Amino acid sequence: MNHPASPLEAHLPPEESLSDLPEDGAAQARGPLATLAYGLGGFGLLGATATDALAVAGRHTGLHLLGSIELVQAMVVLLGTSAMLIATLVGGHASVHIVTERLPRQAAARLARIAAGLSALVFLVLAAGSALVLRDLWHGFEETELLYIPIRWLRLVWIGFALLIAATFLRIALRRPA
Repeated sequence: MNHPASPLEAHLPPEESLSDLPEDGAAQARGPLATLAYGLGGFGLLGATATDALAVAGRHTGLHLLGSIELVQAMVVLLGTSAMLIATLVGGHASVHIVTERLPRQAAARLARIAAGLSALVFLVLAAGSALVLRDLWHGFEETELLYIPIRWLRLVWIGFALLIAATFLRIALRRPA
């Protein structure tokens, strides 16, 4: 009987089931979409961090920064949407391989393409629903309470990124098997 060399080795899945996971070194997206996503995401992260840091420092010094939560929420739209696009570009979304690791490689690849197609559909539905809300509220001048940040532009950014994510998933779903 074959015994594993260490207890950790006994719990490692077969090597081929890890083929779609990013390597230990973080995968990096490349190209114009990645540049846009990294730029907006970095701006959102730095903006949220700076706003929150100033708000905390202001509370301790007595100089309150009104609307800091609204600013952070606006930055999170940029940060979150760009993070989802980058995760899609590098194939970094979470996935479960309980079934697919037991299937032949061709069948697992086919199921992965089907999952990418369904993911594209989900993001298309989210974009369509958000577009309906955007259309209904475009002339409603929806804005935040303290700083009057217009919500329509943030929603438009979300719709654009949701469409980019859907297109990326669709490209993966339609890719020819290797």
